[in-house]
Amino acid sequence: MRILVFEPLKEPYVKDIEDDIQAMQEVVGGSIEPIYFEQTNDALCWCNDEFLLNGSKPNRIVGNTLVHGTFYISGNCLNEYGEWDSCSLTDDQIKKYSEMFETPIIVLEQMQATEIEVENTPDEEMADGPADKPEPEIAM
Repeated sequence: MRILVFEPLKEPYVKDIEDDIQAMQEVVGGSIEPIYFEQTNDALCWCNDEFLLNGSKPNRIVGNTLVHGTFYISGNCLNEYGEWDSCSLTDDQIKKYSEMFETPIIVLEQMQATEIEVENTPDEEMADGPADKPEPEIAM
């Protein structure tokens, strides 16, 4: 089965895998879960169903889901029993989804704040009001 693999911060690539659960799980690194993102239902996104629990890095937004870790897209077609099943992507689908999910999510690491001593500047001193000048009187 020909699929399109998306790893965090990498370009998507085509990969051929066996059409069985072990090969599918190997791509995502664990139990798989589908994300239905295509209105025509002719493709599915497959991700690790524990991606929020296993510390995976954010990857791409698929449908309304921010997917973490490696995922792939396969075709979705009716098999000989009339049931929906994974199948190879067409060349057109590979082009379409490569472009659709071209941009990975980039997360900037949070910088740790450090304590810095800063002397008062003239502007900050003025904000408190000059200490040596009396308050002006207001006549009515």
